[in-house]
Amino acid sequence: MGILTAFLVIFTTIFVIPIVFTICNSFMGKAEIASNYGMVFSTSATGAKQFISEVVNLKFIPDKVSFSQYITVLLKSPDYLFKFWNSVILVVPIVIFQLAVACLASYGFTRYRGRLREIIFFSYIILMLMPYQVTLVPNFLVAKWLHILDTRWAIWLPGIFSPYAVFLLTKFMRRIPVSMFEAAKIDGAGEWQIFQKICMPLCKGALASVAILVFIDYWNMVEQPLVLLSDEQMHPLSVFLSKINAGEVGLAFAVATIYMIPTLLVFLYGEEYLVEGISYQGGIKG
Repeated sequence: MGILTAFLVIFTTIFVIPIVFTICNSFMGKAEIASNYGMVFSTSATGAKQFISEVVNLKFIPDKVSFSQYITVLLKSPDYLFKFWNSVILVVPIVIFQLAVACLASYGFTRYRGRLREIIFFSYIILMLMPYQVTLVPNFLVAKWLHILDTRWAIWLPGIFSPYAVFLLTKFMRRIPVSMFEAAKIDGAGEWQIFQKICMPLCKGALASVAILVFIDYWNMVEQPLVLLSDEQMHPLSVFLSKINAGEVGLAFAVATIYMIPTLLVFLYGEEYLVEGISYQGGIKG
């Protein structure tokens, strides 16, 4: 147990260091960031990256705590907050409606059996296994054909009908004993009542788990907005973080810290549901 604990502590520290590093460096002044990391982002006169001949000074504790980066992001430059709300507008509808579609589709896959259902569900698995970059070109062509290219619908529709949540919820619902559904039907309950009164209450943990995973996945999306939205004013904040340049390194630390807050809050609030949804094996809890 001691060796296992030490291993887990080391493993956890490796993952936590980048987060702590980002938060601490967001309180550094512009001059201090330039003196510590300026050589990493420096470019030559031709625009090419320069070879780093000196050791980079990685610091976790700033010499002087400064809130100038946050003042710039929150007060002096509304573009960053505008992009933050772009992320919210793009992600929240996807999470809500993907769960709504997934609940109904998963219940159908669970309650009705047949060859056609197996073929459709197998197609869902194949689509889920494909990386998003593979389906990006078809999504672009379909969005262009529907005349929704360069609109938020080009992001919303593929996200709402993503097979990921359907697959997870279907596997979860299949763990619910069939005897519970049969008992409800004997008592005179219809399919909608079974879905609403039995299936959904038992799936609260799974729904929370899927919501957290879907939110984090689409909160960090980059390729979809870059390809489907040509107007940079509609891009989410994640696209800005993928385009760090030498003049905005300090702001990038502050923006990244602000950008992490929603995901951390969602995870901390739903951690119990996330673990419950993953470990739950079906049946009635005592």
